[in-house]
Amino acid sequence: MKYAFFPGCVSRGGCPELYPATIKVCERLGLELDGLDKRGATCTGAGVLQEKNLFLGDVFNARTFAMAEELDLPLLTICSTCQGVMSQANKRLKDDADYLARVNAHLALEGLKYKGTAQPRHLLWTLIEDVGIEELKSFVIRPLTNLRVAPFYGCYMVRPSDALEFKLYPEREDSLERVMSALGADVVDFPGKTRCCGFPILTINERNSVKMVALHTSDAKDLGADALVTPCPLCHLNLDGYQPKAMQQAQRDIDIPIIHLPQLLGLAMGFDAKEMGLSRHIISAKRVLSKIKVPA
Repeated sequence: MKYAFFPGCVSRGGCPELYPATIKVCERLGLELDGLDKRGATCTGAGVLQEKNLFLGDVFNARTFAMAEELDLPLLTICSTCQGVMSQANKRLKDDADYLARVNAHLALEGLKYKGTAQPRHLLWTLIEDVGIEELKSFVIRPLTNLRVAPFYGCYMVRPSDALEFKLYPEREDSLERVMSALGADVVDFPGKTRCCGFPILTINERNSVKMVALHTSDAKDLGADALVTPCPLCHLNLDGYQPKAMQQAQRDIDIPIIHLPQLLGLAMGFDAKEMGLSRHIISAKRVLSKIKVPA
């Protein structure tokens, strides 16, 4: 299976451990990735640009879609925020032919045209819909037995549900739990799994953003989770990077590791901690590694 791969900004910047972990895991799964970043694909706008200039954001995303169409490959991302923003842009473009024509007028300056056939999909959904849960289980050589993990989807992975096509693919609603269970982990359900991590308001209201970090991480910890697992690099940045401030602000110990989805996959597939870049995290993952007998 081959994909036009859109890694997003954060996996090459703020969370540089995520990109190589993804490459190793996808190679093991037999997923061949043709990186659109090497072809000049740009940021989706992350919802921030869209607040200021929705049309410009849609032009950027249509440009990426057109690149995937030229390759005649399905479009794969590893970022929940990218998934949500691209899905919303794609719905606007497909629902309005005149709007798509306006966007294509700008793409024509670069010799590109979006025909409306792209279907951006997160790696998480691809594991369910292309690889399949039973096939995924066959790659597990280090079952995550006795590891209690809490899912954290991030906002853009769960709403708006119409743009994310939940009616067509209802298994997307609990896809993260399905994958974690397939890897042998015990899933710890908690209320914050589909709520905002606080990252979008970090630069305008840091105190409330950090309060949200404290709420989610402490809830998961109190329910007995050994780690939070997220398919969103931006959620990882906030929940991991601002957890020390969250502990200070909440005046309590939390200290719960935040694991990227590809890292969890890699550990179950037999990769070591160094290969998955776990030493780069702010909150140490050593306790997680010791539970599944992986040298730190």
